[in-house]
Amino acid sequence: MKKECKLGILQALFITFYCSLVGLVMWKGNEIFGRVDSLIGPIAVLVMLSVSALICGLIVFYRPYKLFFANKKEEAVNVVVSTAVSLFVILLILFGVMFFS
Repeated sequence: MKKECKLGILQALFITFYCSLVGLVMWKGNEIFGRVDSLIGPIAVLVMLSVSALICGLIVFYRPYKLFFANKKEEAVNVVVSTAVSLFVILLILFGVMFFS
């Protein structure tokens, strides 16, 4: 297996782990923080969404960015594609688990 494929799979697994943590906070939010009846709740959720998008973007694109500017453009594209394919496979697995359980 190529180095880029391994990196893509690793990045996809890390994103899945990170999304699991964010999902846990969203799922158990009322138990962790209590019921929030003010404007702070929706603002906090939107800020968490923005921070999550930033973190996921950094996970997926930081290494390809470095490769791209080191004139390793094909490797950079391979890492992004490998990450996208790996995330799609993980998504299909999660949908399968949801469907059959």
